[in-house]
Amino acid sequence: MSQAQRRIPVYKKILQDKIKEWMIKEFLNYRLAKQGYVDSDVLKTPLGTRIIVYAERPNRIIGRKGVIVKELTELLSKKLEVENPIIDVTPIQNPELNPKIIANRIAWAMTKGVKFRRAGMIAIRQIMDGGAKGAEVTISGKLTSERSRFEKYIYGTIYKNGFDSRTKVQRFVGQVLLKPGLYGIEVRITPPIRFSDEFQIKPPSREVAAEAQAQQVQGGEGGEQAET
Repeated sequence: MSQAQRRIPVYKKILQDKIKEWMIKEFLNYRLAKQGYVDSDVLKTPLGTRIIVYAERPNRIIGRKGVIVKELTELLSKKLEVENPIIDVTPIQNPELNPKIIANRIAWAMTKGVKFRRAGMIAIRQIMDGGAKGAEVTISGKLTSERSRFEKYIYGTIYKNGFDSRTKVQRFVGQVLLKPGLYGIEVRITPPIRFSDEFQIKPPSREVAAEAQAQQVQGGEGGEQAET
């Protein structure tokens, strides 16, 4: 079989790359869930595969003298067959505006015995102190009885419909397993950016105002001449 016949179609190559990227992200999420892992980007470079890991506390992921990063590099190379993986750990600039970090904080507080209402209200306060326009926290599960229900805490403005709700409002859904059962935690955050329904009317410039005033004066003079 010639080399042209062995060539992989473009769409298959794209699918293979996306599957490999998904596998890398799922592995990092599973391996670094307790170290404050948030998200990652996988980039192909001439030197290999560069993986940018975003974390709330980078020191916990790097480890002492980079032990955890070295271990992750070996696992990615051997188990997932990633070509020359290079891991860079970057901190999140404003963790209070990241819904995944907030959901993980609520889950961690509930595992430590903090009441769900207190954990939810503390999360709302942290989000608003971070500069958000609005926050919504929904906790579902066996909250006060054997029957499952949910409680929702809202502060500020939260967009539920339209283009802004799909593209600008940040949302994350997490779970935490406690003795009564599985609890769901949903966090929505309205970041401090401009939305479609926000507008500002600019005052007219001096030239436009002068022209409008001149037209009013001319209109007044024309009316006086018509009366005479």
